[in-house]
Amino acid sequence: MYMTKNKLIECSVISSIIIALCALASTSASPSSYAIVNPVMAIGPTSHSFLPTTSASNNATAASASNNATAASASNNATAASATPLQQQRALSVGPPLNAIFKKAENSIVQITSRAPLPLGPSRSQPQPQPPLTALGSGFVYDNQGHIITNSHVIDGAQTADVSFVDGNRFTAKVVGNDVYSDIAVLKLAPNNTQQSKQQQVALSAIKPLAIGNSSSLEVGDQVIAIGNPFGLSDTMTTGIVSGISRVLPAAGGVGFSIPDAIQTDAPINPGNSGGPLLNMQGQVIGISTAILSGSGGFSGIGFAVPSNTIAKVVPTLIQKGTYPHPFLGLTVATLTSDLAENVTGLEGAPNLRGIYVDTITKGGPADKAGIHGTTTDQYSKKHVGDIITAIDGRPALRSDDLITYIDQHKSIGDDVTFTVYRDGRTMDLKVTLAPRPSPVISLAIGLPPVPPPPNSPSPPSPSPPSPSP
Repeated sequence: MYMTKNKLIECSVISSIIIALCALASTSASPSSYAIVNPVMAIGPTSHSFLPTTSASNNATAASASNNATAASASNNATAASATPLQQQRALSVGPPLNAIFKKAENSIVQITSRAPLPLGPSRSQPQPQPPLTALGSGFVYDNQGHIITNSHVIDGAQTADVSFVDGNRFTAKVVGNDVYSDIAVLKLAPNNTQQSKQQQVALSAIKPLAIGNSSSLEVGDQVIAIGNPFGLSDTMTTGIVSGISRVLPAAGGVGFSIPDAIQTDAPINPGNSGGPLLNMQGQVIGISTAILSGSGGFSGIGFAVPSNTIAKVVPTLIQKGTYPHPFLGLTVATLTSDLAENVTGLEGAPNLRGIYVDTITKGGPADKAGIHGTTTDQYSKKHVGDIITAIDGRPALRSDDLITYIDQHKSIGDDVTFTVYRDGRTMDLKVTLAPRPSPVISLAIGLPPVPPPPNSPSPPSPSPPSPSP
């Protein structure tokens, strides 16, 4: 529903460790190897041109500038006085310089290397031994107990991972919680011996957890910072703005489910950034870099992050229980558009109807039990429209995103939801009791073709040409 030619790509780097890749790892980097990776342009202060002036001109200019400054100050004060508290805070607060934010955060950001077994070969009775897949991603320190936050697709299928800090400290971490639906995983540093335990304590005492910000306060145009390990290049920072908010992002391996309230940004995000933090100008985590939308397999100016409010809601439960329970409706929906309305029968009497189009219903699911009708197809391949959801608990529903976000933010398993639906020229209210979401089919993250981990050189590897997503 969300993509045709474009592909949504998880930002982790997945690789098969095979003999052919050894040659790549030993090959010296050439300028062409960098050409595949999109160049990142530094965002800094706008340059100014200075013109020479005479002394008299300088005095006049200074007087004029003083007057302008006074007028501007009065104007700013008047504007600030009439603004809302949030607007006043945005107008009057100036965050620290970018390099200061980076230096404060870099010791709390890690590179994650995980290895997951490949699926069985063509013959399940006699599977061929195959090397594991190696995935490279990013993460950040969540608390002083050694918990690390990353993306679910970074550690997909793995029980442990290697965690490397920027100062060179490297530890083994155990996966203690994983939620594919929100694409969040929690790891915990697990020393293998007494000496490593002492090193871990020293490392933890030298770093601070990153503060979790409030993603609901974001506005389009706010400046953001992404820090991570794109293509294995550790300690990399890029900057940009919030390009969009309240996006609905298909979950990696989520079998048709979505992540609501995702943050869209133009800050360059590439494979390897997955799991790394997206920071605001106060150095707070307001998202986890998770995916890019691309038609070529590389960065194209559209990146997405899981919002920090989802982190705050999901992570404590993952630490405590290992999983996070999501509510389940048991239907697929789409926004009712003019094109969609023209291709179904049953809406002739409501040409201007707006709402959420119910496509399919899961047999025996909550929506099915509540009597909600899905769309049917007759013997002539003509679609007959099912129910159109026009309101949820009395709130107008215009887009499918409204339904997904409302259920995620305001409802839990066992809660009732009242849907106002349009059917056969009349409206009715139907009550649905939410059930637990079924367990997903665990599969390895898809999107990027196999790419080897970076060799022991400062040059990144050259990725293979992109292949279509299955």
